[in-house]
Amino acid sequence: MSRNSSLPPSDYRGRLAPSPTGYLHIGHARTFWTACQRAIAAAGTLVMRMEDLDPDRSRAEYADAALNDLRWLGIHWQEGPDLSSPDLSSPDHGGPYAPYEQSRRMAFYLDAWSKLQKGGFLFPCRCSRKDLEAALNAPHESISPGTVEAQGHNEPGNGEQEPLDDEPIYPGTCRRSENNFPLSPNSPACNIAEPGCFNWRFRVPAGEVIEFVDLNLGPQRFVAGTDFGDFVVWRRDGVPSYQLACVADDAAMRITEVVRGEDLLKSTARQILLYRALSLTPPAWFHCRLVADSSGRRLAKRHDALSLRALRLRGFTPEQILSGALPMET
Repeated sequence: MSRNSSLPPSDYRGRLAPSPTGYLHIGHARTFWTACQRAIAAAGTLVMRMEDLDPDRSRAEYADAALNDLRWLGIHWQEGPDLSSPDLSSPDHGGPYAPYEQSRRMAFYLDAWSKLQKGGFLFPCRCSRKDLEAALNAPHESISPGTVEAQGHNEPGNGEQEPLDDEPIYPGTCRRSENNFPLSPNSPACNIAEPGCFNWRFRVPAGEVIEFVDLNLGPQRFVAGTDFGDFVVWRRDGVPSYQLACVADDAAMRITEVVRGEDLLKSTARQILLYRALSLTPPAWFHCRLVADSSGRRLAKRHDALSLRALRLRGFTPEQILSGALPMET
């Protein structure tokens, strides 16, 4: 589907940002379709960005499947990752803000981290998951494997990855002791002048109110330190967090509107703080309602029966998938 030819070209720039850690499902399809339609209505540009930062879970076959399944739905983009396509006219052959795979954009993230670190917005954190569970000392708030605080990264949901957007608030252990933080905790190679060896957390301004108007869900309000705490921007294994990578990429690619699932509303508040700290202008926000299965649970990539790939094999059409008429059984 091409741009709306009845409107003059605009400065609107939207994006699709799948994570190749599994097959896309119905929730992804409907969110990405919304992003596509909004770009068309604005006579703007739609960017495909592959968010493949997770080295343990990202797979080339999932990236190929995402591109193929989205085209099958009728979703097309004007800029995208260079996947060595022999067709120079292919939308996957790049664009003015290449590369479009996050795994190839580390220099952008290092630059953003450096600016935040020099600006005093970050502090190093050596807390393990067990340390955090002990500090929280509340079984109903304990951190389970895979959460943001456990692993030091966030992964978005319907429309992007799988969000873990409601992690327990960081108790401030290393923030309180950072003046005595060793330069080399485990190895001479570790130094607080560069990322690695530690989790690096953003120092949220406790009590500050972050407000924004979502173009779909209306006014939103979050309080730093109450609704969310100091969050990781760089993991100890050398990988930037979703929060940092997303902000750095959306700013560098001149994205003017972000369309994604409502499970990322709290991440939007965090990202607004990063935009401010980096002296960048945030995009507009449009958060879509989530799609749930028959038991009321929001869809995740574990719902193999509702993946686009499985539904295609079962003979469903793009129209059926996008209409909401499918039975939501897992």
